[in-house]
Amino acid sequence: MSTAGELDTIAPTEEERAAANRRQRFGQGFLDGISRGWADRPDTVPPARHSAAYAAARRAAVSARFPGERVVVPAGSLKQRSNDTDYPFRPHSAFAHLTGWGSDAEPDSVLVLDPRPDGGHEATLYFRERADRTTHEFYADATVGEFWIGPRPSASGVAAELGLRTAPVEEFAPGPGDLVVDVHADLTQFVSEMRLVKDEYEVAQLRLAVEASARGFDDIIRDLARIAAHPRGERVVEGLFHQRARLDGNTVGYDTIAASGPHACYLHWTRNDGPVVPGDLILIDAGVEVDSLYTADITRTLPVNGRFSDVQRRVYEAVREAADAAFAAARPGSRFREVHEAAMSVIARHVSDWGLLPVSAQEALDADLGGHHRRYMVHGTSHHLGLDVHDCAQARREMYYDGVLEPGMVFTIEPGLYFQIDDLTVPAEYRGIGVRIEDDILMTPDGPVNLSASIPRTADDVEAWIARLRPSA
Repeated sequence: MSTAGELDTIAPTEEERAAANRRQRFGQGFLDGISRGWADRPDTVPPARHSAAYAAARRAAVSARFPGERVVVPAGSLKQRSNDTDYPFRPHSAFAHLTGWGSDAEPDSVLVLDPRPDGGHEATLYFRERADRTTHEFYADATVGEFWIGPRPSASGVAAELGLRTAPVEEFAPGPGDLVVDVHADLTQFVSEMRLVKDEYEVAQLRLAVEASARGFDDIIRDLARIAAHPRGERVVEGLFHQRARLDGNTVGYDTIAASGPHACYLHWTRNDGPVVPGDLILIDAGVEVDSLYTADITRTLPVNGRFSDVQRRVYEAVREAADAAFAAARPGSRFREVHEAAMSVIARHVSDWGLLPVSAQEALDADLGGHHRRYMVHGTSHHLGLDVHDCAQARREMYYDGVLEPGMVFTIEPGLYFQIDDLTVPAEYRGIGVRIEDDILMTPDGPVNLSASIPRTADDVEAWIARLRPSA
């Protein structure tokens, strides 16, 4: 029979045991002196961020939509990668949108909109405040201790930058009636649909992301010789783009696809462990995420040796024609799905002309009985873009796929053709060719603007681009 003392003992977890096994004992001299001998750290008040006013307007929209309700938007927590190693932290997109806090946001923070008795809401940002050097946490906590990870933001600094009341996260207490993002369906849907139309700050950030991504593509072309020489050249491509993303932004907005040769026919090839062989095409789908967390999403397909073969050019220009048709169909007031339909009409016509379909192009385009051409392009042509690479994903179908295009929307146009290496429905000369062209499009009152138009698109321009940037032998 257990004693009372034994009942009160809580056995350590596996994680706690592992940490204890590695922990070194601190001597009394260290403990006595660690909090002394530090220079004063000036507590300067930073200026308000440009994003703060826009975030305040977004919170006001949430307040108006949910009067009298307590709204809770968590930033999220660190996620374990392995043992005591975490993935880099990225806050929830709704949290970033409603606070203006981007890549420097603190894990476990919570934005709370408390209803006021006289209407509206009071916004409070709860987060783990800076621990001064007199605390145990400063030197002993490898997750948040400043001795380990560097200075953390102060409450006064965050309040000034974001224009928000701040409080220690320990003071946050969830309530039974809270509306919590990703738990409450109406709130989750609303904050997703809010992002369908971007404000001027968001558009400016997306332009920065596209510009940085363009430099990343240039970096790759300049190093094509080294890429082709390495047995895992796809990894070299991935690394070059990641370097640009870290230099000019926060990181990549999603796992880079560096798909050479037949790998280009796998839509989400992120293994990136193959060679890049002259004579093949390499499909590169990559985007820089800037510090505000807005991301580009761009795809270019390049001939590794600098010149398209006849059949490669034929496929490439068919895809480019489909992209141009989709762009022409994108107008204020048109339906989002019409962009896809315009691209698929071109794709169906070309694969029909090449003798790849068992029916006519018109029959293939029949919504109920057709779809034969989709074997060679199974994905959609467009998706919204912003804080998430597939932004606004919780929006209703009638607001997204069946929604009306409005000025301020930013979306991709990305048709493709993919003839897998073992696809016996196509002639041998097509097998192993995969092409996608993807651009980031801003809708304006006057029509669409291609934000990534400066990155060469036509077959002739791509060849000239490579010739211009690749060092001569």
